[in-house]
Amino acid sequence: MSRLSLANRVSALTAVAVGVAVAVTSVAAYFTLRHQLYSALDSSLLNRATAAAEAGLVPQATVRQIPSAWLGAADVQFLTVRADGLTYSPPQRGVGRLRVGPPEVAVARGEEQHSVRTISSTGGTSYRVVTVPTEPGTALALAQSLETTESTLGKLGVVMLIVGGLGVVVAGAFGMGVARSGLRPVRRLTSAAEEVARTEELKPIEVSGSDEIARLATAFNEMLAALGASRERQRQLVADAGHELRTPLTSLRTNIDLLAQADRSGGLDPNARQELLTDVRAQIEELTLLIQDLVQLARDEPIERTPEPVDLADVVDHAVQRVRRRAGSVTFDVEVEPWPVMGELQSLDRAVVNLLDNAVKWSPADGVVTVRLVGGVLDVADQGPGIDGQDLPHVFERFYRASDARRLPGSGLGLAIVQQTAQRHGGSVSAGRTPQGGAIFRLALPPADASSSGAEIARMPR
Repeated sequence: MSRLSLANRVSALTAVAVGVAVAVTSVAAYFTLRHQLYSALDSSLLNRATAAAEAGLVPQATVRQIPSAWLGAADVQFLTVRADGLTYSPPQRGVGRLRVGPPEVAVARGEEQHSVRTISSTGGTSYRVVTVPTEPGTALALAQSLETTESTLGKLGVVMLIVGGLGVVVAGAFGMGVARSGLRPVRRLTSAAEEVARTEELKPIEVSGSDEIARLATAFNEMLAALGASRERQRQLVADAGHELRTPLTSLRTNIDLLAQADRSGGLDPNARQELLTDVRAQIEELTLLIQDLVQLARDEPIERTPEPVDLADVVDHAVQRVRRRAGSVTFDVEVEPWPVMGELQSLDRAVVNLLDNAVKWSPADGVVTVRLVGGVLDVADQGPGIDGQDLPHVFERFYRASDARRLPGSGLGLAIVQQTAQRHGGSVSAGRTPQGGAIFRLALPPADASSSGAEIARMPR
């Protein structure tokens, strides 16, 4: 069946189902009719045999007087059965003798009230035999041939077989027609999917109706729309990445060319050379961070890791220590309380570092960055100019940089990574303005499950 098309499978299963139903119905009808015919014949023979016995018909004396032609015309045989097993029946031309057995003898002995069964004659003909007692030690058996009944049942079986076969054929044909008609939208959907795979053009298909096929087509169109959006995001990511990578690479190439030219012309002043090397190292570091950000944001799904209990307070302390080394004259006002979460230690550390770096970047000289972690909510506030109202909805978009930010270092990816990390940990991040006018970012993460509260807390290396 797996090698057949769906339409052929539907038609084949329909034919099989109809065939089974017809077979069951035919068998039930056949045996029901057979039972009814045998019951009617048994009742007729029993009534006639009982009437003959009650009328005082003595088989040895009277049966001889019945002309054999009458018995043949009636298609019946009369037998007398004695208690010792001896039987007598008037001779009939072309009719074999019946072989009686223990059931008929039991009736003659008075052990049974009557007997009804099928017996074969010496000629091979089947008879339905009814035996009733007549006088002590004697019983009367009335037999009728089953040729007519068996012939009727045989013809009925042939008719049922023919009709059932035709029904299966017709059912298969109708099943094929219904399958082809019903699966036409599926074939259209298949053709559309093959066209998309062949041409990579994400054209939606027309949806009509509201049945399951229409829902499938709608889901297919939604999948195409999601695929198109993903493709567009990839194109935008590549374009933005190329733009962002071009600047540090160009600057790095220029500095390296200056060093090479200076070496060929006798070298630079040691202070100038050290300044140029410092600039090169800074550009390499910026380029490394940019590539790391691009790799992390380019993944639709995070790398498979096993979440572990993490103390967010420990993550914040470690991030503050790292950022403080490069913050210059900017100081930190830190107040944290323990908050265990289930998550990825390195991702959380990177997100917090990005928030702190952003605050340092916008803080004035000798400014203060306020860091508060209370109840699972991390607030990072600076004393900078704040976020403009038109930039506020876009601060977490990839590569988005406000007009004032273009003069500062950065790629516009740090806050996007913060949002991505928050979402992957079931939390949220938002941006706003402090009452003093600076920017404030709020990262909220849910607590660890009760099942993990007793586990060992993963801590950042010191």
